[in-house]
Amino acid sequence: MKKNKKRARKIILFIKALIRLIDKKIITPITKFILLITDKMGKRTDRFERWLVKKNTLIFISLLIAIVAFFAIDNKSISLVDSYAEVLYDQKVDAIYNTETYVVDGLPETVDVTLIGRKVDMYLAKQLSSGYVTVDISNLKEGTHKVALNYESNINSIDYKLDPSTVNITIYPKVSTTKTATIDTINKESLDTKLTVSDVTIDKTEIIIKGAEHTIKEVANVRALVDIQKLVDPEVGVMTLEDVPLIAYDTNGKVVEVEMVPSKVTATINVDSPHKEVPIKVIPVGEVQFGKAISSITSSETKVTIYGSESVIEKIEYFPVEVDVVKLDSNKEFNVSLVAPEGVRELSIKNTKINITLGEEVSKEIKDVMIETTNLDSNYKAAAIGGASSIKTSVIVKGTQEVLNSLDENKIKAIVDLSGYKEGDHEVEIKVTGDDVKAIYSPKTTKIKIRISKK
Repeated sequence: MKKNKKRARKIILFIKALIRLIDKKIITPITKFILLITDKMGKRTDRFERWLVKKNTLIFISLLIAIVAFFAIDNKSISLVDSYAEVLYDQKVDAIYNTETYVVDGLPETVDVTLIGRKVDMYLAKQLSSGYVTVDISNLKEGTHKVALNYESNINSIDYKLDPSTVNITIYPKVSTTKTATIDTINKESLDTKLTVSDVTIDKTEIIIKGAEHTIKEVANVRALVDIQKLVDPEVGVMTLEDVPLIAYDTNGKVVEVEMVPSKVTATINVDSPHKEVPIKVIPVGEVQFGKAISSITSSETKVTIYGSESVIEKIEYFPVEVDVVKLDSNKEFNVSLVAPEGVRELSIKNTKINITLGEEVSKEIKDVMIETTNLDSNYKAAAIGGASSIKTSVIVKGTQEVLNSLDENKIKAIVDLSGYKEGDHEVEIKVTGDDVKAIYSPKTTKIKIRISKK
């Protein structure tokens, strides 16, 4: 309101100055000019003077001058008071209160401010960037209050409008408790595939959380988010990551906004590169052309170094490479791409060349191979139905004569897989394996009857 009155006074002063200017620059010169003409014309001016002093003539001249003055003043006043508006988005709200004692809910972090004023003032306001939004609630106590936000600026000729301009807030007493922080390691896949994170620790585990009592009760856990992607040039050894953020979560995994002391921690990260060299084992898949058998298998690469977690690679004894030999009827070279098994991050080589040669197929029968059981629940025991003779089988082995001559019969195993079987009588399929992958093994008896009972 005060700003509007000031503006009105400025307009009135301007109009008065304009009238004085018109009187000085227009009316007075015209009057002098008319008097000069009258003096020159002498008696011939009597008629002109009589016309000039007529009431209608004076009204007409006054009206004409008033119209000219009106348009001049109107145009100037419009130029003077013409207003523009501009919105400043997301202006931070600065709340004034005792942050050590209270917590305030309902107070927006930012508001939008609409500035209204002349172009020159608007430009000045934007250049100075001196405006800021405040709310002083230092004199308020616990409870719910409706407060007005205020925009403060050094440019007095600017009007403003806040959105929102008033808000309902609730003031709570601030309480605190202690939580033990756990560690979440994220973006581990950003590491070089030969590297792995073996251990992560943080320098502070006991974290003080502060806030309103009802908010503190929502916090189920506090986690330190260790982002491996933020490591600079990671390599094998111990690395440090500072300013690791702490985040509070509720039981549903949603973030809870509370104050934490400290708000950030320092993480110590052990980067390792577990690896192991294992032999490459070529495994033919399928059967070659009838009457043929595999005589030899050679690989251009005999070993490969595998990289991965320690728990995974320690269980790997060899690297299997499968080759499809279905209906193969002559010697052939295969270019094979090595595919890392699950849990292996990197391989030292990516490809190998495998040569397979064929020969004439012969067969051989291996008698009295003991049938073994595997994967039976520890609460049960199994026995063959039919006596001692039924726990043995004959195995037919096919391959080239050279392969069969070098065959180690003790490495041939007949196995029945009892995973998932419970108490009772069952007929189970017999599977046969051997040490030499160039040979084909098949049981003469394909199934066996097994009785499973509780121990």
